[in-house]
Amino acid sequence: FRYVISLSLVFSACCYSLMLEEDKEPNYYTAGVGEYAVFNCDLDFPHETPIPYILQWNRDTGTVFSWYDGHVTVDNRYKGRIHLLDDAGHRGYGQGSINLTNIRESDQGWYECRVIFPNRTPNSRNNGTWFHLAIDEMQMTNWLPHAVISLIQKLIFKKYTIYNPLPLTNLNLDRLVKSFNLGVSPFPTTVAGETLLAIPPVNKTAMEGDTIMFECVAKGEGTIVNWFREGISILEIQNILSKFVEFQKYNMKIVQRPPMFTVTPQHLYMRKLGETLEIPCDARDGDDSHRPTIMWYKDGTPLSLERTVVIGGNLTIERIQEHDRGLYQCAASNEAATVVADTELMVLNVPPRAPYNLSANSSKNAVTLTWIPGYVRPKMEYSVWYRPTDTSEWRTMKILSRKITEATVNNLNSGREYEFMVLSQDKHGDGMFSKALRIFTQPNAIDENSASEYRSQQDTEIMGPPRNVRVQATVEGYLVTWESPDLGKNLVRLYTVRWYRGPSEHLYGRAETTDTYYLVKTLEEESFYTFEVAAMSITDDVATSERVSLEVPAYRRNRAISMGIVAGIGFLAAALAAVWWARKRFCQPTNEK
Repeated sequence: FRYVISLSLVFSACCYSLMLEEDKEPNYYTAGVGEYAVFNCDLDFPHETPIPYILQWNRDTGTVFSWYDGHVTVDNRYKGRIHLLDDAGHRGYGQGSINLTNIRESDQGWYECRVIFPNRTPNSRNNGTWFHLAIDEMQMTNWLPHAVISLIQKLIFKKYTIYNPLPLTNLNLDRLVKSFNLGVSPFPTTVAGETLLAIPPVNKTAMEGDTIMFECVAKGEGTIVNWFREGISILEIQNILSKFVEFQKYNMKIVQRPPMFTVTPQHLYMRKLGETLEIPCDARDGDDSHRPTIMWYKDGTPLSLERTVVIGGNLTIERIQEHDRGLYQCAASNEAATVVADTELMVLNVPPRAPYNLSANSSKNAVTLTWIPGYVRPKMEYSVWYRPTDTSEWRTMKILSRKITEATVNNLNSGREYEFMVLSQDKHGDGMFSKALRIFTQPNAIDENSASEYRSQQDTEIMGPPRNVRVQATVEGYLVTWESPDLGKNLVRLYTVRWYRGPSEHLYGRAETTDTYYLVKTLEEESFYTFEVAAMSITDDVATSERVSLEVPAYRRNRAISMGIVAGIGFLAAALAAVWWARKRFCQPTNEK
């Protein structure tokens, strides 16, 4: 009986905490065009102790404003109009509050305040909320759009009037000049009214069975709105009362199915040099009423028109040459989807080509190699072979990702000559080495100009590696953060983030950034990763941080196990409650009977 009460209390506490987290009402704001609105967002720090955080303001599926450690990122649509609220605490607002100025019609919608704590697990708390901004339509009557500033010299202004429009309107420019703080003298002018589409319909895509809504906003007097489908009028709305309703919304069901191939190419074509090849391909929409757009690609890039002809969907290659071999893709596209059919062309009597155009850039302790694949295969793998020129022992570094044609070899000695080669191998293990390349690593600053008695301060200043590299799991992915070097902070040009999978040094991903953080969106579960951050100076010197390890658990399996445990506990609690109730109901003492 005590176990039943304990479990019930646990479930009650969990449900109550979930209700507290989800029962948070959104805030509704109303503002006129050209005005401002303050969005109040409190920061709920754990234990009321300020810690590092990332502030994000999102709208729809994108971020319009973000702040982290003094670095601000603003969407282009909001540049110059959105700012963190100064002295928010003394004004009674939260620390994450923003001020949106010069409001436009397009600003109407939902906004979300989200706070991420990168150094804490879990990395988020219930400190964000939702806001809805509505545009006051009555205040839009005498509003002129922001584009009027660039057109002021033409003396032509379009007055957007929604309610009770007039064909001819006299405006006094004095109010306009004062509202925009323009340094010109006020003068009267005449503005001609005009009927226009303020918000035209946009292209949309829907699957079969869905309902789609097209929005059309027309403003003016005596407006007649006609809807056409493929040149045929399907609807007409006339403004009989000369009082046009701003939003006219119509529900229409338009179905378009993904394309389907009617003819597909073979998986492999083999031709000799100088021959001509025709590869067939054709497709139709799912309902067979339209023909989709068919395009050809070679190795993932649009096909060149040199010696190639596309008739209908068929591709013809004339006078086949050595570089024509590779993977070809026939892509059929419409508004619903894009489908692709692959084929491979092999040129006979041509030996396989090794990677070529091998180039390298060196620093004091690393060399970065780039190359061009000799030929493209679906499962081509690369490995770098290198050795000091004064030794005979070769070392190898395998490139784990097949799409990367770049590699960085670290932990080399400064001022030493190394020899490099790149080996390409297919799934059968066959491959060829590229031509060997020799390059010296950069010498130390002490070794350079040793006979010179004068060195500038920039030459003698040393740049240190990034510090305190950390990796935290977030909702969006895995956030890698670090601190700037203690030495030579002003010499840093950019940072390079690399992550390796497995215990060996197999490069899995690489990214460059000028910030002190980077978000890795996806990592495979049940895998072990190591991260490192390299700082590159303005003189191309590289200083690499210590490596940080991260083990990605099996989230899906753990979630399944957790759900099973919770379900088992719930079933056990229900069973115990049923036994207790049955015993109380049916097993009464004999003397009571």
